[in-house]
Amino acid sequence: MNAWNSPNLLKTILRKDLIDLLLDTPMSLNDVRRHVKAPTKTIEDDLVHLFKSLKYTEYEEAVIPAKCRKCDFVFSPEKLSKPSRCPECKGTWLFEPRISIRVRESRR
Repeated sequence: MNAWNSPNLLKTILRKDLIDLLLDTPMSLNDVRRHVKAPTKTIEDDLVHLFKSLKYTEYEEAVIPAKCRKCDFVFSPEKLSKPSRCPECKGTWLFEPRISIRVRESRR
C-alpha cells in the first residue's frame, strides 16, 4: 500500500488542500478527483465535512447546482455529484455541479 492509498493520509491531505484548490475556482467533482487522485466518494465526503467546518473560518462554499441541458431543470445545491438523469424530462444530458470556495464577505 503506497502513501496515497492510506485513508488517514488522504483525509489529512484532502481537507487541508481542498480550500486552496477550490478557492475562487469552480470545479466539478470529477475535476477535483483528477487533481488529487482520490476516489470520488472520498472527495465528496470530505467536501461535505469541509463545508460544515467552513462556518468557523473566513471562507464559504459556493455551489453552482447541476442543471438539465434539455429542460433547464435545476437540481438542489446539496447534490455535489452529477445526477444520472433529470427527474422532469428523464434526459441524461446534464451539466455537472460546480463547487468553489470564496472568501466570506464581511458582515456589517
